[in-house]
Amino acid sequence: MVETLSHKQARRIALAAQGFADKRPAKPSRRHLIATIERLALLQIDSVNVVSRSHYLPLFSRLGAYPRPLLEDLAWGRKPALLEYWGHEASLMPLDLQPLLRWRMDDARAGVGVWKGVAAFLASHRPFIDKALAAIHERGPLSAGELDLGERGQGGWWGWSEAKRATECLFWAGELTTATRRGTFERVYGLPEKVLPPAIWSAPTPSREEAHRILLGRAARAMGVATARDLRDYFRMGLADARRGLAQLVEAGDLIPVVVEGWSEPAYLTPDARRPRSVKTNALLSPFDNLIWFRERAERLFDVRIRLEIYTPAHKRTHGYYVLPFLQGEAITARVDLKADRKAGVLRVISAHREPTANARTPAALAVELALMADWLGLEGVAVAASGDLAPALSAAIARD
Repeated sequence: MVETLSHKQARRIALAAQGFADKRPAKPSRRHLIATIERLALLQIDSVNVVSRSHYLPLFSRLGAYPRPLLEDLAWGRKPALLEYWGHEASLMPLDLQPLLRWRMDDARAGVGVWKGVAAFLASHRPFIDKALAAIHERGPLSAGELDLGERGQGGWWGWSEAKRATECLFWAGELTTATRRGTFERVYGLPEKVLPPAIWSAPTPSREEAHRILLGRAARAMGVATARDLRDYFRMGLADARRGLAQLVEAGDLIPVVVEGWSEPAYLTPDARRPRSVKTNALLSPFDNLIWFRERAERLFDVRIRLEIYTPAHKRTHGYYVLPFLQGEAITARVDLKADRKAGVLRVISAHREPTANARTPAALAVELALMADWLGLEGVAVAASGDLAPALSAAIARD
């Protein structure tokens, strides 16, 4: 018989798999960061810095006020422990995922699917590409600007210079990798055989089928319980590849088919998934947090419709420009549009909205988390604007603290 999970059970399993059932450490260390990234499998990179670049935020949500330089050292230090590549979107991942993503690099070189433009550029600009690779080979890691090999592009590709287009195509194709990032978040490109540890670079390349199966397994552990669409989305896999890998995991007993109350599609449970009786946490979630980045799954888990409104005209936005949902216990109870006003030294709450699941404790719990975030960002306090139905209560809670 196929087990049936209640909606609450599935949500608790998902929260535990994502690290929200664990107590935050008193003093987050490098070890805590590594363990959390291993659990999540990847952190989505986003350069928007209204509050903080998004890849910093999932660790804050789970660990609290960790030292930000720890992540920078793991990702871009002298001996990086993380790989930067296309996982979910642009992502930071444990180094051992590099061999498992070589099929995607092959697709980029071959122009499969979304990579047609990459392959076309590499083919049509081969002398230019060879010149860029030779420069990095001779001079060491370089930014696109330091290559200075061409004129600024026109029209598409965001007006990138030819050097930037070349380095990005080579990055997607696996012929270059990120050696480091500079203060302006500028990517510096290096040869993977010189940047990656020898054990990773020389590791055998698994078959496409094996790689997809392993990646699906990593996704499943990160989610606890998930539909096939959820699992595909985590590493952005094609339908046929995911179906084959999913069938193999089920046959091997690494995934167990289950039914989740209220879900219209079959679900799959990892055999060792934690099943907490309750989850008690408070966390501000990046719009790109692993827990909610697949909006369909987020709505299924929390009965909340989450949409990114950065590209929506201001007068048409419902909740704001850079909105962080607030996870209180097992529910999303509020949303806050935030801005780190570094000049004034405050974390500004542009608007604060309550969800139907909000309760009397929501303003105070949110105020504590906002104060923690402000301190983590090096800001002196929190300032609340009078916008949104939660703003007055939140402002009062912050004033009491």
